Amino acid sequence: MTHTLTYLKARGGYATMREMKRAAIQTREIANLLKDGEIEKIRPGLYRLANYPKSVPFRATLIDVCQAMPRGVICLLSALDFHELTTFNPSEVYVAIPHAQKPRQVRYPPIRSFFFRERFYSPGIVQVETRSGTIKVYNKEKTICDMFRYRDKLGEDLALEALKTYLRTKAADLHALQKYAAICQVKTVLTPYLKAMSA
Repeated sequence: MTHTLTYLKARGGYATMREMKRAAIQTREIANLLKDGEIEKIRPGLYRLANYPKSVPFRATLIDVCQAMPRGVICLLSALDFHELTTFNPSEVYVAIPHAQKPRQVRYPPIRSFFFRERFYSPGIVQVETRSGTIKVYNKEKTICDMFRYRDKLGEDLALEALKTYLRTKAADLHALQKYAAICQVKTVLTPYLKAMSA
């Protein structure tokens, strides 16, 4: 294994061009490893080991996105999928970014960006540590409330499915759900469903 591959493995499989140059890794070696398929370019300036072991492929794509977009937070349908609150399998990774920030171009996986204003962006972020890196994702309650906030664009049926699935779990927290419903400004929409399903 070359010095570059050893270096990437020690860093959880990822490194930027700047970090590799600081480690005295030559640009020519990086180019050769790319050509040979040993490493992959996630976005300009960010690289990943091509065959680094990952426990769950779906989570690996989320790690790629979080590495490529440091302020990105996995949201909406991708967060529902992460929390196992939907049967829907999104073909894109749904990512929330601050409203004023310009999204970075990511080569893979396909991304659908949502611009969240600060009052919707910051609450409910959790960081899940994995062997290959950190996943920033909204918690279950915030994700459900975001789904109701975007129900006209993404479908109310998906929001309702998530709510029903969540309420059947032992970890269901009605207080937390109402808290995030207020933050997401969907309390009047969510409350009747909550009462009907909790009856």
